[in-house]
Amino acid sequence: MRIATLFGITLSFAIGIGGATLPVTQAVQLRDGTVYFVQPPKLVNATTTYKDVNVWGGTYYFTINLPENAGESLQKVTIAQREGTENIRYNLNDTRAFVGKSDAYGGLRLRKESRLTLGPVTDERDTRTVTVNFDPPVTPGQTVTIALRPVSNPSFSGVYLLGVTAFPVGEKSHGQFLGFGRFQFYSNRSNWWFP
Repeated sequence: MRIATLFGITLSFAIGIGGATLPVTQAVQLRDGTVYFVQPPKLVNATTTYKDVNVWGGTYYFTINLPENAGESLQKVTIAQREGTENIRYNLNDTRAFVGKSDAYGGLRLRKESRLTLGPVTDERDTRTVTVNFDPPVTPGQTVTIALRPVSNPSFSGVYLLGVTAFPVGEKSHGQFLGFGRFQFYSNRSNWWFP
């Protein structure tokens, strides 16, 4: 129910029915139709299963909390490489998402039914950005983990920063930058030969 327009911002919320109190859900929408989270999601953690360069079969986990008072469901997340010597390539068809958090080792403690259905997962090579779409969108009050599979870890050691941005549902939605996943990759000295 749309109740007020103030300075081009529209607020919507649910009301109590029959004396029952329902939680307030607010959607912030500008006059031009841009939708914002009322309370933005939070990047809880970003981990990788392997920290050595050139390792195959690794997974990068990004855990995001969508608070109950977010006001909108989570439609998509972009993960953009901002720093790092080498462009990371991904096996997009292996991308997964789950309700729950990853553990200290990057694994997930969850049941099979906690897996989320994804829409298209795309890679924009020019901007080094992967877009993960949720279908259906993630409702507020959940913590989700995206599991992104690189073809392999980078060949060069160093710090790689992956910026995470969340978008609410809407044809014209404003992305909220959540922060960086910081991955440090190391040269695997066990493969080196020393005279």
